[in-house]
Amino acid sequence: MRDDAPRTEASDARPKVRPTRRDMLKLSAVGLGGLSLGAMAFHPIEEQVDYVSQKVNRASKPSQLKITDMRVAVLDGVPFSSPIVRISTNQGISGYGEVRDDADKRYALELKSRLLGENPCNVEMLFKRIKQFGNHGRRGGGVSGVEMALWDLAGKAYGVPVFQMLGGAYRRKIRLYTDTPESENPKVYARRMKERVDKGFTFLKMDLGLELVAKTKGTIVGESYWDGNLGQYDGTPGGYGMTEHNFTMVQLTDKGIELMAEYVHAVRDAIGYDIPLGMDHTGHFDVNTAIRLADRFERYNLAWLEDLVPWQHTDDWKEITKAINVPTMTGEDIYGLEAFRKLCDEDAVDLVQPDPATAGGILETKRIGDYAREKGKAMPLHYAGSPVGAMAAAHIAAATESFVALEYHASDVPFWNDLVKQDEPLMDRGWFHLTDKPGLGIEMDEKEMEKHLAKGEKLFAPTPEWNKKVAWDRTWS
Repeated sequence: MRDDAPRTEASDARPKVRPTRRDMLKLSAVGLGGLSLGAMAFHPIEEQVDYVSQKVNRASKPSQLKITDMRVAVLDGVPFSSPIVRISTNQGISGYGEVRDDADKRYALELKSRLLGENPCNVEMLFKRIKQFGNHGRRGGGVSGVEMALWDLAGKAYGVPVFQMLGGAYRRKIRLYTDTPESENPKVYARRMKERVDKGFTFLKMDLGLELVAKTKGTIVGESYWDGNLGQYDGTPGGYGMTEHNFTMVQLTDKGIELMAEYVHAVRDAIGYDIPLGMDHTGHFDVNTAIRLADRFERYNLAWLEDLVPWQHTDDWKEITKAINVPTMTGEDIYGLEAFRKLCDEDAVDLVQPDPATAGGILETKRIGDYAREKGKAMPLHYAGSPVGAMAAAHIAAATESFVALEYHASDVPFWNDLVKQDEPLMDRGWFHLTDKPGLGIEMDEKEMEKHLAKGEKLFAPTPEWNKKVAWDRTWS
């Protein structure tokens, strides 16, 4: 038959062949999509499935995910200032992380040029690439905040919670510990602590600085050396607050130690002995004073004495830990596993206490907890920030066997829970409860965030000035 010959219905009819199973699958897949999918009938089966499942709720194709942008919003009063990192991708999903409280947002922004175009699901590889830009204290906050955001993105891309990606959960109900503002009156201080217990908290920490007793004559040796300014948080270079403990020439007298013990006695009277009670911020004094103070506190069965000397003075920690019968602990300002390994190997402290927003983020903090577990040491977590970092810490707590309790610093921040879009508050009577929601499991309310920006800050303003990489990053030759 010629090509221009009239075509008849009979001549177009194809031989009738029994359809194969694959043919049936094709027809079934197309049928699910409705008549509008007729044009897909002769496309490859993979394209048909993609078409009919395009409205299925899934985050993305993880292997094709790429970072396209990174911005920061600095919140204030959560309870301190906290830079929140938001990393965006080519598939419309974003991940959130948090830089350490009171740290500089630029610690995170300087990493942007090292991340653009990368797949955020390669969390460990990217962490190793940027790790060199972190350090101890707040300088660890940039790397840590970015690492948290990468995990949030990876979880959302694969549709699973972060703790599941870390190996699964030892627990989903995360115990919190909290403190209260100090009071010069021991009874008032004790009442405030009891009120925390009445609100459901099962673990407490009290700050008890020597400045509480300094107004009483005969309590402090060396106060005049600092012109009477024993402020631990005074950032004046060369001042008492910026001088390491052994170099302050400050001591507590027996009278001073007795007055400090009155506060602990009052708190124990109020809350009883069933509630674990830690202690922090006692002051900057020498090793001998630390030992004498701990000996006086022994009868109150404290859960720990925290940061009696700077974390890097391993020999001092060993001396104190061997001399006293109160558990010792440090770690909130340590970046990376390496320094924790030394403390554990030398048995310098009884517990380790990393802050995930300084330690290097989620996976590095879990590694620290796992290593401490091998050495027989438990791991409380330090934290003082927004719900972003708090949830990152909660996922670590869920996935780490040695976890004890997570610090909750927002008891007196009324809008803290409003920063997250969900019906129930994140903190429920002293606990966090983790769900199966992907990533960190929270959706930030950016309109609410905008109400609590630090002075002069904008909500996730563009940051093109950080796009271009200008340095040679290799650390060896």
